Amino acid sequence: MGTAPNYDAHILLIANRGEIALRIILTARKLGLRTIAIYTPSDALSPHVSSASLAVPLPLHTTDPTTCSATPVSEASAYLNIDAIIAICKAHAATLVHPGYGFLSENADFASRVLAAGMTFLGPSLSIIRAMGSKHEARLVALAAGLQVVPGSEGLVGHVDEAVRVARGSGWGWGMGMVVCRDEGELMSRFDDAKRRAKALFGDGGVFLERYYEAARHVEVQVFGNGRGDVVHMRQRECNVQRRHQKVIEESPSPFCEAHPGLRERMCDAAVRLCRGIQYGSAGTVEFLVDENTTDFFFLEMNTRIQVYRFLSQSCTPTLTILVFQVEHPVTEAIHPTLDIVHLMIAQGIHEASSNSTHGFAPDSSEMQQATYDALHEGAVRGGRAWAVEGRVYAENPWEGFVPAPGVLQFVDLGGGHEWLRIDSWIETGMVVTPHFDPLLAKIIVTGNSRDEAISRFILALDECRILGPPQNVRYLQAIADSKIFRAGKATTRFLDTFSARPNAFKVLSPGIESTIQDLPGRTLGLGIPRSGPMDDLAFAAANILVGNPSTTEGLEIAVIAGVGCSFRFYVPAVVAVTGKEVGVKVNGGACPMWSRVIVPQDGELRLEAGLGGEVAGGLRVYVCVRGGFPDVPVYLGSKSTSMGLGGYQGRALLSGDQIALGDCVPDNILYTLPKALIPLYPSHWVVYVLPGPHDDEEYLTAAGIRQFYSTHWRISPSSNRLGIRLESPTLADKIEWARTSGGEGGSHPSNILDNGYARGTVNLNGDTPVILTKEGPDMGGYVCLCTVATAEMRVSSKVWKLGQLAPGNTVQFRRITWNDALHRISVHYKWLQDVEGTCSSPQPLQESSAVNLLDAYAADMPQSPILHVGPATEGRDDLQVMFRQAGDSAILVEFGNMHLDIFVRARIHAFQAFVQEIQTSGGTLLCPCIRSIMCHYNPLRISQNDFLKFLIQAESSIPKEVHNLQFPGRRITFPIVLDDRWNKEALQRYMATTRDKAVYLPSNVEYLARNNGLSGAEEVLERLIASDWLVLGVGFYLACPFLIPIDPRSRLIGQKMNPSRTFTPRGAIGIAGPVAAIYPIDSPGGYQLFGRTLPTWQTWGKGKDFLPTKPWLLEAFDQVCLAPVTETEFLKIEPTIISMEKHSQFLQAIAEEVKDFRERELEGSCNEEIKQRILLQEWKDSKLASNTGHALAVEGKSNMIANVEYSASVTASLFATVWKVNCFPGYKIQTAGDVLMILEAMKTEIPVTAGDEVIGMTVLGYGKGVKEGASVRPGDVLVTFR
Repeated sequence: MGTAPNYDAHILLIANRGEIALRIILTARKLGLRTIAIYTPSDALSPHVSSASLAVPLPLHTTDPTTCSATPVSEASAYLNIDAIIAICKAHAATLVHPGYGFLSENADFASRVLAAGMTFLGPSLSIIRAMGSKHEARLVALAAGLQVVPGSEGLVGHVDEAVRVARGSGWGWGMGMVVCRDEGELMSRFDDAKRRAKALFGDGGVFLERYYEAARHVEVQVFGNGRGDVVHMRQRECNVQRRHQKVIEESPSPFCEAHPGLRERMCDAAVRLCRGIQYGSAGTVEFLVDENTTDFFFLEMNTRIQVYRFLSQSCTPTLTILVFQVEHPVTEAIHPTLDIVHLMIAQGIHEASSNSTHGFAPDSSEMQQATYDALHEGAVRGGRAWAVEGRVYAENPWEGFVPAPGVLQFVDLGGGHEWLRIDSWIETGMVVTPHFDPLLAKIIVTGNSRDEAISRFILALDECRILGPPQNVRYLQAIADSKIFRAGKATTRFLDTFSARPNAFKVLSPGIESTIQDLPGRTLGLGIPRSGPMDDLAFAAANILVGNPSTTEGLEIAVIAGVGCSFRFYVPAVVAVTGKEVGVKVNGGACPMWSRVIVPQDGELRLEAGLGGEVAGGLRVYVCVRGGFPDVPVYLGSKSTSMGLGGYQGRALLSGDQIALGDCVPDNILYTLPKALIPLYPSHWVVYVLPGPHDDEEYLTAAGIRQFYSTHWRISPSSNRLGIRLESPTLADKIEWARTSGGEGGSHPSNILDNGYARGTVNLNGDTPVILTKEGPDMGGYVCLCTVATAEMRVSSKVWKLGQLAPGNTVQFRRITWNDALHRISVHYKWLQDVEGTCSSPQPLQESSAVNLLDAYAADMPQSPILHVGPATEGRDDLQVMFRQAGDSAILVEFGNMHLDIFVRARIHAFQAFVQEIQTSGGTLLCPCIRSIMCHYNPLRISQNDFLKFLIQAESSIPKEVHNLQFPGRRITFPIVLDDRWNKEALQRYMATTRDKAVYLPSNVEYLARNNGLSGAEEVLERLIASDWLVLGVGFYLACPFLIPIDPRSRLIGQKMNPSRTFTPRGAIGIAGPVAAIYPIDSPGGYQLFGRTLPTWQTWGKGKDFLPTKPWLLEAFDQVCLAPVTETEFLKIEPTIISMEKHSQFLQAIAEEVKDFRERELEGSCNEEIKQRILLQEWKDSKLASNTGHALAVEGKSNMIANVEYSASVTASLFATVWKVNCFPGYKIQTAGDVLMILEAMKTEIPVTAGDEVIGMTVLGYGKGVKEGASVRPGDVLVTFR
C-alpha cells in the first residue's frame, strides 16, 4: 500500500521490552529495518534482545548532574530512564523511536526529548498526547466533536461537599477514582480515602466522578490518521472480560454491536469524527462505554499508543489511575488479512522524518482510504475469518485473586500449526518471569467463519497451549470461553466479578521440612546429573499402587518431624495415599489410616503430623501420591524429579502458597488399607547389607580398620540429606584406621585418590567421615569408597528404601553379602511389590506366613575381597597394570596403572571406553571414565557380575599395549578467560569474612599457586596456565563438571583444596585441586584454587548453538580446551582436531629436562606450603575453639545456674539436631506461641523451635544442660526452661 519508504536509511530503537518489543522487531526485520533493543539484567536472554540488530543494556542507576552521584534504580524504573534511553539513541544513531505501550508511551516529555534530539517519535503529536492524557481535556475535545461523554464532574473534585452536589444532581450511583458509591452515605464516608490514595499514587489529591453503570459494554474503535485530518478506521472490538481493569478476552466484531444493527456504524463514525477534528496522526484507539439497556454509547478516552488500554473501573473510567497497558491490535489485524499496524506506524514515521513535519501518508494514498480496510475485511469474511477472539495469557493465579505468579517457565509449547491461529508471545522454555514487569506472557488469537466457530477454536488452541511452571490463566480462559454467558455474548464489564471456576489442583498450606516432587526411576544420564527420585522407593511405589497409578508416577516426598507438620488444600475431590514413616494423617480434622486409599473431599485439607515423643523413632520420609499425578510438572532430562535447582516444581522444595495442578483424580469411593503384614516397620537401629569395594582392601585401610568399620554401629548425623547420609562414630576410638599416610597425587589425606567414578549407594570416606552417597550424590570424585550398598537395600529396579528412612540419631551397621545374595534380595522386594499390587487389585486376606520380611537382619557378615580380577603384570610397565574392582552389585571399577596422572594411561581408558560402547553388551548401562579409571555400570537383572566381568576383561585385552600410535578424533574448543578476575576475588573476600581469614591460599589463590609450585609470582602462574591446551579427562561429579589437565606438563600446577570449602563459587570459575582443574558449572560451594573465570559449560535449558535441551552440557571426555585471555566474554570457538599420542610422546621427550626441573621446584614449594598450612590450620581451629568456648561458657554458665533449680515448664528437642542459633535469654518474657526460641539445624535445614501456647506469659529461666550454639541435641532433650 503506497510508496515503500527507504528503510535502509533508518535505525529503529524500541523503548520497551517483552512481547510488544519482539512484535515490533519482527515487523522491522521483514521491512529490512535495523533495530536496537534495550534491556535490563533479567531480560538479557529475552527474545527481543537476541532478535534485534543490536541490544544495549540499560543502566541500573540514575546520575545526579550536579553532584555526579549515582542512585540505584529498579529494573522497572530503568525502562523509564529518559536520559539513558536518549543517550543510547544518540550513541547508536537511532533515527526512529517506538515506545510500544506502557512505560514511556504516553510520556509527553519523552516524546519531546526524542524530537529535540532529531529523531522521529512513532506516535501522535505532542499536543495530542498532552490533550488525550488529561481526562477532563479529552472530554472537552470529545464534546466539541459532538460525542457523548459519561456524565460526571467537569473537572477534579477537591471537597466532599462538591462531590455530593454533583451526585445529587443525577440520582445515580457514581464511580469515584476507583471506588463505586451507591448512595450519598458511601460517597461521604469514602471520599477522604479516595483523596489520600490519589495523593499517594499521583501526587494530587483531586478525584473525578463519573456515572456508574451496572450493566455496560466496553467497545473500542481502531483508527489510523496521517496528522493532516485524514482518518480511517479498522472496525471495532469488544473488551468486556476484564480483571483488575485489564482485558482478558476481546473479540472483533463486537457481539453487542452485531446484535444491534447500525450501532457499529455510528460508533465508527464518531471515532473518525473525533480524530479528524484533532488531526490525529498514527495508530490509536477510541474507547466507548455502551449502556447495555439503552445502547447509548459514551466516549471514555483515546489511547494514543499502539492500540493500548487504560484502566476501566467496572463500566466507568476514573481520571487519576495507574496506567496498565495491553496491546490490542492483533484481534483487529486478524479480521483484516495482511494488515500490520506496526508497519503502518513505522512507514508513517519515516514519511514524517522525510517531510520534517508531523504529516505522514498522503491523503490520496491507499493507506488513508477507508475502502482499503473495508476490502480487507470483506476478503476476511469470504475467506472464513469473519470473527476473531483473542485471549491474554498472564503469569498470575486467577484462582487466588489474580495474584502475580513470577518464576521459571519450565516448559513452553504454545501450539500452533493451524491457519486460523496466531500466537504473539515472547516466552520460551527456561525463561524467568520476574515480578518487575507486566505479567503478559502471550496472546492467543483465533479466527472463524462465525463467532461459535471462533470460540470453539479458541478453546482448542488453549487446550494445545502448554506453559508449565508457576500458575497462569490458560485453563481459566478456557473456562470463561466455555461458559454459557460468554458463549451467548452476554458478558458485561462486570462478568468476572461473579464468574467462578474451580482449578483441578491442590494448594500447599504448610510444606513441612522439605516437600519435593519425585518420580521413578529418576534421571539415568550419568555425567554428574543427579538421579534424584524418592529416597524410599518401596513406600513411594506402594502409595502410587494404592491410588491406582503406575508405580513410577510422580508424587510427593516429605520429611515430617515433630512440631513441623505439613498440610494441603485440595480444590477438587481426590484420591490420595500416605505411606512411609508413621505420622498422623487427618482429612478435615478427622484421622485417617496410613498405607490406605483415602478420599479428600472438595476444598478438603490433608494434614500430616509427627508425634512429639522423646524416643528415637525410626523412619524419616513420608510419601503422598495422588491419583492421576501432577501432569503440569514437566519432564526434565527424562524425569519430573526435583534436584539441585532442576526438575520438579520450580526446581525446588514446595513452599506455602504453591499450587500444583492435578490429573484425573476423581474418586471411585472404593477405600482400601494394606494388610498389616505388608506394612514395613522402620526401626531406629538398622542393618544395611553391602558389597565390599571398590576400595575395601589393605591398600587403603588396615585389616583391623576394615573389621572395625563393619562392626561399628554408626550414628546418622543431623547433617545428612539427599546428597549423602553422614555417619558419626559412637566413640573417638572408632575412627578410620588408614593403611597409608597420604593419598599421593590424589591429595595429602589418606582418603584422597585421583578422581574416579562413584557407584550409586557407595560409602564414601570423606576424610575420616563415612558418607553414604544417595540420590543427589556425585557420580565421581577424589575419595576412597569402602563398600557399596546392595541394590535391594537401596532400590528395586533402582529403587531406594532403607536409605530413605535412616533418620538422624538412628544407628546403622553394615554387613557384607555376596553378589548372589544381593540378587536374591532383589527378588524378595519384587515379591513384596507384587503382593501390594495383588491385594490392591483384588483385596484378599493375606496370610501372615506369606508376608515378605523386608527387614531381615539375620544374614551373617561375609568378608570378601573386592578385587575381582587383576590383569597379567608386565615387567617394568606399571602403566599396563589393570585391576577390576567390585563396586556394589551393579558396577565394576576398572583401574589402569598406578595412582599417577598419565595421559597415556588416560588414552588407554579412552580406547577401552570406545570398544565397550561399540560392542554394547546386553545389560551394560553407563560408563564413567575419569583420570586413571572407568566405572562401568550394568543391570544385574540382565547380566551377571561374572559375565559382565568377562566382557570387560575381553575389552581390556583388545586394547593395544602401546598407545603411542593411537589417534583420537576430538574437538578443540577455545574458551575466553578473564584471569585472576574480580568475581573470584569477591568469592575469596566473602570466604575470608565469613569462614576463615588465614590460610596459605589467602588472600590470593594465584599467589599461593606461585609459591606452591616454585614459581616467581602470580604473573608466571597465569602465563603457564594459558600457555598449554588442556585435555578433558572426565565429565561428571555434578552437572557435567569437566575435569581437565594441561597437556604440557610444564603448565601442570598443583594445589590443595581449601579447608573448609568456600560456600560460594561463581559459575564459570576455573580452579585447581591436586593436579586437576575444573570449570564450575553453576554457582556452588567449592574448594579448588581459583585462577580465572570462563564461560560455564552447563546451560540448564540447553540454550545456545552448542547446547541442546536434551544435552545442556558442552564438554566431553578428550575434548581439548584452549584458554584465551580476554577482558570480557567475547567468543566461543569450536573446531575439529586430532589428538595424536605419538606427537605427544615426542613433545614430552623434547621437554623432559625442563619438566624435571619444574617438578623439583614444585616439590620444594608444595612441601613448604604444606608445613605452613598445617600451622595456620591448627591456629584457625584453636581460635574457633576459643571463640566457641567463650560463648559456650557464657551460655552454659547461665544454664548451669538453673540446672538444679525447679522450673515450671520446658521446651524439648523433637529430633536429633544441632543448635544453630539461640534467640532467647534468661528473663525474656514469652509474648506469643510463635516466638522463636532457638533454631535447630538438621538435614541442612533450619528448624525453628517455637514457644507454644502453654508458656505464653512465662519467663525464660535458662537452657537445658549443655545446650549452646553448636551443641548436638537428642529427641527429648530440654532446650529451654520457664517459670
